[in-house]
Amino acid sequence: MTEETPGFDEKPDVPSGATPDDAEPKAAPEEGAVPAGDASENAGLVAQLDQVRTALGERTADLQRLQAEYQNYRRRVERDRAAVKEVAVANLLSELLPVLDDVGRAREHGELVGGFKSVAESLETIIAKMGLQQFGKEGELFDPTIHEALMHSYAPDVTETTCVAILQPGYRIGERTIRPARVAVAEPQPGAQTVKPAEEGAEAQTDSPDDAGNKESGGPDEG
Repeated sequence: MTEETPGFDEKPDVPSGATPDDAEPKAAPEEGAVPAGDASENAGLVAQLDQVRTALGERTADLQRLQAEYQNYRRRVERDRAAVKEVAVANLLSELLPVLDDVGRAREHGELVGGFKSVAESLETIIAKMGLQQFGKEGELFDPTIHEALMHSYAPDVTETTCVAILQPGYRIGERTIRPARVAVAEPQPGAQTVKPAEEGAEAQTDSPDDAGNKESGGPDEG
């Protein structure tokens, strides 16, 4: 029997060929620690996500800009189409104005009867649906933007330049004047003084009661 040497602990069995470090137990990894390889991989994913977000924002801005340009283009096309249509209608109706003048003269002379009357009324209905409006009346004030003065005279019963006769009616479509009304105008007499009713009332109020009494009594007695 062998005697055990006191004071020495027994060492674990180490396989032959193993180093002393292999016999020491490895420390367990700390809780919550991220391996270096995983950290670099996460940083790469975050960078890629930022790139995707930036690209998405740029594409969204491009799409919004493209949509705004398309809306502006569509509004321009609609506006141009309406303007072209209005010009085409105005040109067509301008060619019909002499016919309408003949219809008006025939109506004034009582010649608008029979089948000619039905045709004329149908024509007037159609052009009214297309937006043609007739204007110009006797007694309205002269407006050079819509009236064309062909005759000129003076009249004592007018205070401003007035249309006293409509030689040819004017026509317009909406705010667009196709033909101005051709009229005869009258102006006030040169040197004539026109007193407005308000001014006449003011002059009547300037007479004091004493003046009225003097006028009634014939003035003060002479001494």
